[in-house]
Amino acid sequence: MKTHNNKPKVLELFAGAGGLALGIERAGFETLGLIELDKDASETLKANRPEWKVIHDDIANISPLDLPGYFSVQIEELDLLSGGAPCQSFSYAGKRLGLDDTRGTLFYHYALFLKKLQPKAFLFENVRGLLTHNNGHTYQTILDIFSETGYTIKNDILNAWDYGVPQKRERLITIGIRNDLKGKLSIDFPEKQKYRPVLRDVLPGVPASEGAQYSEYKRKIFELVPPGGYWRDIPEDIAQEYMKSCWEMGGGRTGILRRLSLDEPSLAVLTSPSQKQTDRCHPTEARPFTVRENARIQCFPDEWIFCGSTASQYKQIGNAVPVQLAFKIAKEIYNGLENYTCGHYHSFQNKIS
Repeated sequence: MKTHNNKPKVLELFAGAGGLALGIERAGFETLGLIELDKDASETLKANRPEWKVIHDDIANISPLDLPGYFSVQIEELDLLSGGAPCQSFSYAGKRLGLDDTRGTLFYHYALFLKKLQPKAFLFENVRGLLTHNNGHTYQTILDIFSETGYTIKNDILNAWDYGVPQKRERLITIGIRNDLKGKLSIDFPEKQKYRPVLRDVLPGVPASEGAQYSEYKRKIFELVPPGGYWRDIPEDIAQEYMKSCWEMGGGRTGILRRLSLDEPSLAVLTSPSQKQTDRCHPTEARPFTVRENARIQCFPDEWIFCGSTASQYKQIGNAVPVQLAFKIAKEIYNGLENYTCGHYHSFQNKIS
């Protein structure tokens, strides 16, 4: 669907603090509406984009409605549905399930939006682990239902670092094209970039902001860890005393006492700045990254406001899709829609001439 400004329209579910929505906006879309349950995240969206229709509500209250009427859009005229529902396991894993059998899951409501609105395309993003969740049955059920609601699907694992994000963060990206547009609308995944930024490229000049601190005990230990190092790079007796029961665990435990280097990308930004087995210590100071440093790593603009407590801001940023990754994916979708629109127009002109 096109508006007076000739932009394709997008509706977003599970919008969070707007990482995905901002990237899609940058790619050229007009945001028709966003649904988000978390109050602070909803306030973040409203503070930054007062013109957006932000619906602070449980999606379970919205999905049963007359969605075309609620959003003032004709069925099949919405260009894109986007979002990433947290996906639970299904009760009858391994069997072929229909849409109603997933009732009660958050995915069910995403699928209901698809069924009722029939957008030209959809973008569904999630963690890589969804591929193997419940032995792969959860994701396979999702793909089956996407197909049953009328879509041809493609998916890929994209690492944000390959697309201009200074962070190693893998996401499972699923794109669907409405079946009646198969062969007419083509959407590719973005090509990897040669330039892959590191922390040295993005940390200078970050605005001052709130930030968590380590305890004095933990801070002194982190001062022993060199940039790019972890627990193996400090005296064994100190590491063993700090790690306690973790010392006997198997595996590399490379996230414990992990201090990043300026010459590497960040590991995936987390929802909490200090977790014992997944530390992300600042390269040059013995502390976690601040709110604004995490936001910079997630490619949010410095002027993007986050509402709520410091803990809530960390959570919103950690849950977000990196803006630059969202932009790269959305640009391919935008290009596909533009090519389809142009081809559809020329075909129409040929028929009437």
